[in-house]
Amino acid sequence: MADGDTVRELYEGCYRRLVGQLFAICGDLGEAEDAVQEAFVRAVEKPRRFAQLDNPEGWLRTVALNAVRRKYRRATRFHGLLSRAGVPETTITGLSADRVALVEALRQLPYEQREAIVLHHIVDLPVREIAVQLRVPEGTIKARLSRGRAGLAPLVHEFADDAEEVNHV
Repeated sequence: MADGDTVRELYEGCYRRLVGQLFAICGDLGEAEDAVQEAFVRAVEKPRRFAQLDNPEGWLRTVALNAVRRKYRRATRFHGLLSRAGVPETTITGLSADRVALVEALRQLPYEQREAIVLHHIVDLPVREIAVQLRVPEGTIKARLSRGRAGLAPLVHEFADDAEEVNHV
């Protein structure tokens, strides 16, 4: 099989999944798509090297996460200015209310906690693999997961209460 075919098959097989995972981390569908596309561009630039990877989807996820991190660091001040100015955020069409509510709850967590929560609970990676991908000790990942869950619990609980009220009406 040609090297380009490997990348094409991976694109068809995991592009949407990777975008969903990155969307849960960054909360911006366009940003998630851009990051995943950047990862695939890097794979296409060196197809033979990419074809030799043990876990190409993991590599793509890591590259996409790094792209999101770079953009996040650069945009932190800009987003702070927008929120202080009261600029409304754009709405996301085509997603269920549950998914939008979950992403909004995740966005209220610090970035590192959000990243750990998504990689562990949505991507379903074990703590060890998350630690390797993020280049931090396993204990750090466990702490981020614990703090993230604690921070997310009241936010998800509020949403669950709203959902129960709707079901009773």
